[in-house]
Amino acid sequence: MDWAVLPEGIHRSTFAAPSGPLAVISSGDPAATPVVLAPGATGSKEDFVLMMPILAAAGYFTRSYDLAGQYESAGAGPENLDPPRPHYDYELFVQDLLAVLQDLGRPAHVVGYSFAGTVAGLALAREQELFASLTLLSCPPLAGQSFRGVSRIGPFTDLANGRIGAALMIWGIRRNFIPVPPGRLRFVKERFALTRRQSVRDIVGLMKRNPELATALAGIPVPKLVAVGEHDLWPTKMHAEFADTLGARLAVYRSGHSPCETSPHQLSRDLLALFAESHS
Repeated sequence: MDWAVLPEGIHRSTFAAPSGPLAVISSGDPAATPVVLAPGATGSKEDFVLMMPILAAAGYFTRSYDLAGQYESAGAGPENLDPPRPHYDYELFVQDLLAVLQDLGRPAHVVGYSFAGTVAGLALAREQELFASLTLLSCPPLAGQSFRGVSRIGPFTDLANGRIGAALMIWGIRRNFIPVPPGRLRFVKERFALTRRQSVRDIVGLMKRNPELATALAGIPVPKLVAVGEHDLWPTKMHAEFADTLGARLAVYRSGHSPCETSPHQLSRDLLALFAESHS
């Protein structure tokens, strides 16, 4: 498939967030219960296009957006805040997500992918009434220097600062070290023409100072799911322990870091079960 071409029924728009204009795609009946899908670093809203029609067909309104500084939201950044700030930080991303949720006017099911999972967790801790459920998809399971737990290379990640870490991340994606099909790889490479390097550098730096989510979220009575591939960057055991401390159920798929692309039907099935739990 051509990932740059949206499937039928998915529509583009722009949302005025605190950090600037965010590129948005949506699908389904706008009056239905909303599902917000937030992609991770170097990703984009298109990472969810295989899932959005499934969730819309099940009766949900789905919305996804590019994080500030990423792909078609490249114009959004800390310089647009009041007052302006020099770097992308957790507060910027949390404020943007909360603004997206507040715009919906009713509680939403929120899926945060990788870095955006951390952002979604921080947002839930702050504004519980905006959430119907929370899913952490391939979210870093460790507080502090989260890369230390990455399989094989974890012990060496202390040596790289945000700039070097971002460069290595982009280089590895371009070289296709975690193999993806040619059509997908072409789209992933094309995104880098727009994505701001400062955004990637700052996010890598933030992931080396990952907040402790377990204490903040464990007591919040919102249905929670930790969803990961069995070949994720972090070992499944870490994700299982993370889910346990959060009071979340755990779902593991026969895939890698991107179940939204490689296991969309299985992930959608588990999301629908979680959503039904929140309605009961």
